Amino acid sequence: MIVLDNLHKVYDGETVLNGLSLEVPEQLTLSILGKSGSGKSTLLKIMAGLESADSGSFSVHGEDMLSLVPQKRGVVYLSQEPLLFPHLSVFENLAYGLKIRKQDKAAIQKDVEVMADKLGLSEHLMKGPHQLSGGQKQRVSFGRALIINPNILLLDEPFGSLDTQTRAEMQSLFNSIRKEFSITALFVTHDLKEALLMGDRVAMMQDGNLQVFSSVEAFINDPGSGAADEIKFWKQFNL
Repeated sequence: MIVLDNLHKVYDGETVLNGLSLEVPEQLTLSILGKSGSGKSTLLKIMAGLESADSGSFSVHGEDMLSLVPQKRGVVYLSQEPLLFPHLSVFENLAYGLKIRKQDKAAIQKDVEVMADKLGLSEHLMKGPHQLSGGQKQRVSFGRALIINPNILLLDEPFGSLDTQTRAEMQSLFNSIRKEFSITALFVTHDLKEALLMGDRVAMMQDGNLQVFSSVEAFINDPGSGAADEIKFWKQFNL
């Protein structure tokens, strides 16, 4: 269970997180929908240890996370930029987290090969990041995160820079692997359709405040979500 309680963050006199509280059960993906500047990315970065909160708490299974250094939190943050190590091959990028955890070579070889197979990367293991497409790079980024079995995956508009077809492929891939790996995740997006596709539940962020809906149906039926208007728009084309 992820528990955030009364998180505050102020930048240059502007409130970015306004007493935000949230609970996310294990093995659930929460989509967080909101406009640019609403505080979505700041929330994820605080959880990952990339930013500090002014006040409030963040715990996992009752353990305080804010007092821990990022590498001790069991939290992985992914953005729309894959940020692969340019001087390492796909294999070496996937293996990086295992190597720094002192896994033996045979176990690393096996785990990387299994992960590459799941992600459709087996034929690309010896390539460098510059030889990959945008979608392939994002697959490597996912694999590098998942292979260390993190407690929480934080996704900050991870498909935002991809073309429409590749984005749809990555959405399908994530939905597949999150079930297989029993992932607990927060998925940030400004796209309503993507929020519905990716999340078991949906939340809306506005001006540093977060509204979490009890179900996808509750989100769709809420007049303020915009979902009903979106559905109505597409129905006029009989799609």
